[in-house]
Amino acid sequence: MHDVDHDQLYATAESQSGYFTAGQALEAGMDRSTLSHHARPGGRYERIGRGVYRLRHFPTSPLEHVVAAWLPLRPAGGVVSHESALELYDLADVIPDIVHISVPRSQRGQRPRAGVRLHTLTRPLAGEEIREMSGVAATSPERAIVDCIDGGTQPEQVELAIRQALRRGLTTKRRLTDATALSSRARALVDAVGHQVSA
Repeated sequence: MHDVDHDQLYATAESQSGYFTAGQALEAGMDRSTLSHHARPGGRYERIGRGVYRLRHFPTSPLEHVVAAWLPLRPAGGVVSHESALELYDLADVIPDIVHISVPRSQRGQRPRAGVRLHTLTRPLAGEEIREMSGVAATSPERAIVDCIDGGTQPEQVELAIRQALRRGLTTKRRLTDATALSSRARALVDAVGHQVSA
């Protein structure tokens, strides 16, 4: 039996709002029986769902529901997207009642999960379309905005997101315009709002 690297496991969980997976516990040297022991009622961990745990006394975070939804889909290449990505960047007033996660086409057979809406990517995300935010992989602000436009998010929410992203320097008009290359609908909205912000 290996020695458990509690510091490694804590550091991993700390970067993920107090959450970790069974796989991450195993990587830190913990065996499954020890993990089960610590996840019993009153133990040091809480079992949140299949293969997902939380440090029992870790401070809560307003975004931890996103982390908890994303972790089981991380091995499948899941990326927080759409309105949930806007939530991570604090770019929208509407807080989605489900967590939006995009997965590669090869992973589209994922089982349904409560509180999660899976989107299948039509093409792999480019490196600049993914960022780490609050310990999770998320689509870039540009990609999240385009996905929301194409996905039918309320236009006023998307306009707000565009204005805030530009004003806060999270993106530029050029990057937003480039992101709309495959969506004429998205390009029209981005152009209109971009002109308002610069006026």
